[in-house]
Amino acid sequence: MVAELMDSRQYLSDSGSAIDTTQVNAVDLLQGYVCWKPGPLFTGGTHQFQIGRETLDLGNRRLVARNAYRNTINSFTGIDWLWTSDGGGSIRSFAFLPVRRLPDDAASLLDNQITADTQSFGQQFYGVYATSPRLALDSRVEAYWLGLFEDSDPTRRHRQLHTTGSRLFRNAKPGHWDFEAEAAIQQGTSRFNTGLSPDLDHSAWFFQSGAGYTWEAHGTPRLGVRVDQASGDRNPTDGQNQRFDTLFGARRFEFGPTGLYGAIARANLRSPEIRASAKPLKTIETSLAHRWIWLESPFDAFTAAGVRDASGRSGSYVGQQLEGRIRWDIIHGNCRLDTGVTTLFKGSFLENAPNANPNGDTLYAWVEWTFTF
Repeated sequence: MVAELMDSRQYLSDSGSAIDTTQVNAVDLLQGYVCWKPGPLFTGGTHQFQIGRETLDLGNRRLVARNAYRNTINSFTGIDWLWTSDGGGSIRSFAFLPVRRLPDDAASLLDNQITADTQSFGQQFYGVYATSPRLALDSRVEAYWLGLFEDSDPTRRHRQLHTTGSRLFRNAKPGHWDFEAEAAIQQGTSRFNTGLSPDLDHSAWFFQSGAGYTWEAHGTPRLGVRVDQASGDRNPTDGQNQRFDTLFGARRFEFGPTGLYGAIARANLRSPEIRASAKPLKTIETSLAHRWIWLESPFDAFTAAGVRDASGRSGSYVGQQLEGRIRWDIIHGNCRLDTGVTTLFKGSFLENAPNANPNGDTLYAWVEWTFTF
């Protein structure tokens, strides 16, 4: 049996603050489940069943993730089955009701009001995720299907989505090249907004690829390049939605800080990046990343910021993001300091779009101190 409580609060916000349930969720049950591990069945390998409320990481966390940077964490209530073969492959399947964090109105969040989180059959999430044993070049392949089905509650976007994809990867290690490629297609129906907006045919995709090399040298420095692409809506009046939906995925590990910053999302995006990282001391990790950002469709929004020019006349060049980060394990396993700086240099789209912020480039710095006990 596993139980985990989480208490995420704020104390210095006021009525003018941008505050929501990604930042605040005072005292609630994050995980509470029972786990059963029966003996090997006729298929061999090991089996594990979990029933209750849990958090979940799948693959590289692009579509389902336990948030590591954000102040609150996604969780799900349901049943989860995992089979691991004797050769190291696995199949995971689940049927979940996503947990809705409560309260969700600004006044209650400002007061750090305690209300039990809930779930309902109005939002259902299913999936099958398979991972191969190790293949040639020490690589692996993952394949998955994820289904998200929502009712027509006006607080939801009535998503009826099937997401099917695959990922090929080789993990980084000193003295070797690493690589990764992932692609997914998404079909179904959805709405652009909550409320009573019309249902649209949904057809979207995302693709990412990258490679890097890690040297056998002091600090094991690594240099890598990658390209992230996700479809955007190409015509706001055609009754279709081509904007990719990242479901319950995380963004931090690819696109920089989320929370108050959160500039880049896995939707309507074309973005190459170069990243260098090193571990100069056993307790210190450093990284420096430079990313160029374009819209995949100039008619759709730069989704995280909500900036849009439906005419497409503002172009597609969003700008460049530069991020530096340092992690210091002051006491390994108990105390970690994470700090960094991110700058978004505006391109022509963020300068010319009708609802763009006129206040120049964005500079964001953070310090995060984590105690584990």
